[in-house]
Amino acid sequence: MTVLPDDGFSLAAEFPDATHEQWQHLVAGVLRKSGKEVTAAEAEDALSTALEDGLRARPLYTAHDAAPPAGLPGFAPFVRGGRAEGNTVGGWDVRQRHTVADPGQILTDLENGVTSLWLTTGDDTLFPVSALPAALDGVLLDLAPVVLDAGAEVDTAARALLALYEEKGVAPDAVRGNLGADPLGHEARTGESYDTAPVRELARLCAERHPGLRALTVDALPYHEAGASAAQELGCSLATGVAYLRELTDAGLSVEAALAQLEFRYAAGADQFLTIATFRAARRLWARVAEVCGAPRSGAQLQHAVTSPVMMARRDPWVNMLRTTIATLAAGVGGADSVTVLPFDHALGLPDAFARRIARNTSGILIEESHLARVIDPAGGSWYVERLTDELAHAGWEFFQEIERAGGQAAALRSGLIHDRLAGTWAARSKRLATRREPVTGVSEFPHLAEKPVEREPVPAPVSGGLPRVRRDEAFEELRARSDTYLAKTGARPRVYLAALGPAAAHTARLTFAANLFQAGGVEPVTEGGFAESGAQDVCLCSSDALYEEQAEAAVRELRAAGARHVFLAGRPHTYAGVDTYVYAGCDAVAVLTATLDRMLDRLGVSS
Repeated sequence: MTVLPDDGFSLAAEFPDATHEQWQHLVAGVLRKSGKEVTAAEAEDALSTALEDGLRARPLYTAHDAAPPAGLPGFAPFVRGGRAEGNTVGGWDVRQRHTVADPGQILTDLENGVTSLWLTTGDDTLFPVSALPAALDGVLLDLAPVVLDAGAEVDTAARALLALYEEKGVAPDAVRGNLGADPLGHEARTGESYDTAPVRELARLCAERHPGLRALTVDALPYHEAGASAAQELGCSLATGVAYLRELTDAGLSVEAALAQLEFRYAAGADQFLTIATFRAARRLWARVAEVCGAPRSGAQLQHAVTSPVMMARRDPWVNMLRTTIATLAAGVGGADSVTVLPFDHALGLPDAFARRIARNTSGILIEESHLARVIDPAGGSWYVERLTDELAHAGWEFFQEIERAGGQAAALRSGLIHDRLAGTWAARSKRLATRREPVTGVSEFPHLAEKPVEREPVPAPVSGGLPRVRRDEAFEELRARSDTYLAKTGARPRVYLAALGPAAAHTARLTFAANLFQAGGVEPVTEGGFAESGAQDVCLCSSDALYEEQAEAAVRELRAAGARHVFLAGRPHTYAGVDTYVYAGCDAVAVLTATLDRMLDRLGVSS
């Protein structure tokens, strides 16, 4: 039994300590009342939540859920942060992404809270390399670090930026940022490789002349955007980082100098605890790599967090502001050194001024008003977070080892191993999304069909040819697009009439469920008036199981006589005569809605 320290309070001193077994027994009793027969030993598992990578989140963690010592901030294994002071001096670096060569936009960001610039440049983008001098005109380059993302044009872009530093008279040791070389990340995106000789030369140049400038980025976003789990994202980043260490040490850099040339970029999602654990586990894993390489003191991983593009929705995009706020909070708590908040309209095209303002102010509020950066590793010591960090680190290391056994990151990409593993993970997640076990607010849950679409100036299609890019909303977005086609053809949304049987107490829950489900596919539920006046040809019965037994078949006959073409019933599958489809919690909503729109568009003579 754990002996607690005397804290001066004796309010419960006369009561015996509760045991874990007693808690399990009480939970089992509650579950039995809800109809779930479990033993006390099974109760905890019944309330556990399955995560990706074979992990489970349990409902209760205690001091017995041991994890390896996290150490202290700034010291190996760097779980609690790569710097002794963490983010307590000024907060994390607020890094805004720019895809357009707009000097006014860049200066506005820097004047309003942004502390570094992430420039996506290249001659096939809206930010050509030749535009760098004009775009950075007026920027104090000795104060604002610049991070490049130029793909295969990294050498050209890096040389142009270095020439600009020299032209502006910035001292070599005052230069900060990253030149953004990432050959394997580029190959993951495009399927094409580029010569790494210039990358080695840039790394040597940075090591010799610019101690505050790094040459390479280990970008895990291509894997995240292809559907990777958190452990797979970690494994790919480790394998990429190790490949770059081999490349740089072969070029003559010491292990310590090679480690100092890398910055890691990870996605931050709306699952706040998983995001916190991801950043902490990433530092622990990279510290292990550095230790094995013989440089344990140089293993502090520099981390750049980017709010997840996969979680950004195109319908009801305003909800993205909430998603990015949670993701930014989690990245900050997790100890990320830099954070980029993607604007809420990122998935729709070029962000407008309002969206960019909200993006940069998200970090500002969390740092300045929420005081999130005043504490180093705020989640440290949480039994759940420490255990999740440990379990995730083991899962990430296991995937890293699989990649290494396959010959390393380049070989694993070219053989299809990475593609196949990520595709399997995304297929499993897609099933959870389709069944709405992983809800997407405003898309698969609580959609608003009447909302006016948010329109933005389109952007060039992203580079392709390598790993795919996925989004959580993609299946439902396709359904909504088909509903838009129906609206354009007829002037109204496809409709389904919700036929409520019995009093409100009997039908409200299932009527609400059915309305939510059909709207997720762009099908407008009609509840007012009778079926004949609804303008619908499909109908869904909504009531309790008891009333279904008494009235369902008669109601179906009546609706069929009134012209119903397809009859749904909100409830578990049964054998009621005349019912075509059953809809219920956990059903494949995408499959149901796809078949529904197929029928409705076919009636219009529109190809599916």
